[in-house]
Amino acid sequence: MLEVFDNPHPGRRYTIEIIQPEFTSVCPKTGQPDFGTVTITCTPDAACIELKSLKFYLQHYRNQGIFYEDITNRILNDLVAACKPLAMRVETRWSPRGGISTNVTAEYVKPGRSKK
Repeated sequence: MLEVFDNPHPGRRYTIEIIQPEFTSVCPKTGQPDFGTVTITCTPDAACIELKSLKFYLQHYRNQGIFYEDITNRILNDLVAACKPLAMRVETRWSPRGGISTNVTAEYVKPGRSKK
């Protein structure tokens, strides 16, 4: 489902930030919709994530009953498997429900690499 393309500047260390401000899923306990923003920060290695495929991948969570922590980590795992970056961070920021806001962050650093 996720497509990648060759990094046009594989010898340069740079950062790509992708923001999806209209992310939706469903609370597995209540069945109520959850609304959030997904921010993906990636330092690519040989490949970059193709944005149209990423859009469709994120939309597949729309009707899934899934906890915030699981979504965040699944997105990170799937993106790392697809593009094998030097480093990646996925942050989800959820709209308040019952007066409580939740933010979840998951990070990956390629083994043998430092975050900087």
